Amino acid sequence: MLTAENTLQMIAQARRMPPPAAYRGKSYVSSPEAYQRLYRQSIETPEQFWNHIADELQWQERGETVIAGDMPDFAFFPGSFLNVCENCVDRWATHPLSANKVAIFFEGENGDRKALTYRQLHDEVQKCANVLTSLGLRPGDVVSVYMQNLAETFVVLLACLRTGIVYNTVFAGFSPEALRERIVSSGAKAVVCANGSYRRGKVLRLKETVDRAVEGVSGVEHVVVFRRVPDLETPMTPGRDLDYDELMAAAPRVHAPARLECNAPGLLIFTSGTSGKPKGIVHAGGGFLLGTYAYTKYQLDLSPEDVYWNTADIGWLTSHIFVLVGGLACGVTTVLYEGALDHPHPGRLYEVIERYRVNKLFSAPTAYRMLMKHGEEVARRFDLSSLELMASVGEPLNPEAWHWLHRVVGGGRAVINNTWGQTETGGTPLASLPGAIDMKPGSCGVPFFGHAVDVVDPAGNPVPDGVPGYLVIRNVFPTLARDVYGDRARYVNSYFSQMPGVYFTGDSAVRDADGHYWVLGRVDDVINVSGHRISTMEMESALIQHPAVVEAAVVGQPDEVRGQVPVVFVTLDRGYEAGPELEASLKEQVVRNIGSFARPHQVYFVDAMPKTRSGKIIRRMLREILRDGEVRGDKTGLEDADIIDKLVADITER
Repeated sequence: MLTAENTLQMIAQARRMPPPAAYRGKSYVSSPEAYQRLYRQSIETPEQFWNHIADELQWQERGETVIAGDMPDFAFFPGSFLNVCENCVDRWATHPLSANKVAIFFEGENGDRKALTYRQLHDEVQKCANVLTSLGLRPGDVVSVYMQNLAETFVVLLACLRTGIVYNTVFAGFSPEALRERIVSSGAKAVVCANGSYRRGKVLRLKETVDRAVEGVSGVEHVVVFRRVPDLETPMTPGRDLDYDELMAAAPRVHAPARLECNAPGLLIFTSGTSGKPKGIVHAGGGFLLGTYAYTKYQLDLSPEDVYWNTADIGWLTSHIFVLVGGLACGVTTVLYEGALDHPHPGRLYEVIERYRVNKLFSAPTAYRMLMKHGEEVARRFDLSSLELMASVGEPLNPEAWHWLHRVVGGGRAVINNTWGQTETGGTPLASLPGAIDMKPGSCGVPFFGHAVDVVDPAGNPVPDGVPGYLVIRNVFPTLARDVYGDRARYVNSYFSQMPGVYFTGDSAVRDADGHYWVLGRVDDVINVSGHRISTMEMESALIQHPAVVEAAVVGQPDEVRGQVPVVFVTLDRGYEAGPELEASLKEQVVRNIGSFARPHQVYFVDAMPKTRSGKIIRRMLREILRDGEVRGDKTGLEDADIIDKLVADITER
């Protein structure tokens, strides 16, 4: 795969910024030499590394075998037993020094607040485990959870992990059709939902969505409803629908954690649909705990003293990796927020940081660019001096946003850790070790311990540093997806058939001379213009450098003469107006950065992009609108389905 020379120059010339000495002194790994030594050991003797991580967890029974098999059929600690919930809740709730420590600070968009200590969380989870089992649910059964970021959502999910019930969280903005597809595909026996959700000052009627989704679905035996909005009229079907609070009030307070094999399925989450029909990705419960604990501890330097806020919605796997499982396994105090991060005012995110003295923040590049769009004068109104680290995942964090974030939000002192991961990896195989590795704006960091990451050519051979290629992982790791639910052939074909013996990520990347990785985008995001193969990521990087552009997406449109021509979609910053002059300026921006052969055929100014709930722009939908005047493929991965009609109207008008 080819990329523009200037993009490679940008990577080669990227400035290295060491972590502050004060931060380095508190980090688990505090020097490049220590990272290199530990990484080399973890690759040469992975059993020893994962045994060391396992020593820090609580096991019910632990055997001697650490890794068995290879891709795609592998296991970690086969025949060993542990309970995820026991590691995330019990071991903190039963210790006198942490039992009364706040586990969760909850804040709703409407101003509601609550706090749960680890002891209180322990009580609630045990009661909920008794509720679920009283409904006849058993280990291996699937429950669909259609809830927003609530303390009660965490209680339900932890209760599933405690009992061995497999949960599938569904983003609480999905349509009835999207929810129904996931319920049917997973064979869910029950649905747990909130009756409503607050979002940008409105109340979303979630229970009504559930009712439409389960019409005619015979497998769903119960719908458990938490009344998040007390005065919201909520339809209840006798014999099927049950009130969460009533069930909890009657439930016993003790429920022993189930004895669960390390590789038994723990959670099921569907991919967001950037490339067609969503896949139900199965993660092993024990393996997921083992890996996410390691990611969270070392990539975020999380410890029980931290107040940590990961803004991800619980419908996105990032929240499960770094909060529900990884974060609680590290014993932190975490912040849960329901609603939009810039509502009811643009400084809402800063307000929450100031109130709880958050010192570690994890969000998506789209959220960070939103802060940038609102301007630095908003940030100056709040005390952000508590921030020590800001992490990012989802899409590449462009250097301009990186520098703004570091200067304005981080005060020039906070470490920024831009990471890379996928639903299928169950974590972030690329990230910086924040006290050991120099920051590079735009880089996704270095390989994590125990992950043999490489960049290869189409034949699977390693390419030299500075040369783009396919991003692969050569060895198994605990959080790697174990299956596609109900479709083993699709699992093998999607990830292990292109290059046998490795996990094929589907992304392209460059490794620089310092060992940093730069993920350029999906390997199919390449357009062929008059024989020139151009990465859409390069063009988007060029466009985002224009002061008018907040976000950019580029897709290829068929052309009889040139084969394909690049078409641009942009959202504009405040103070800029769409028009012919700005369109010409953006086209020239691409020409200056890449060359005349890359000049966009057309520029569309849009209010919003079609995105997954993880913040990734779904370029497939833009291509479909250009080609067909509508989105014909899967739409269930959309964060906001309402924007499609407006996008279609805006594009077809042009």
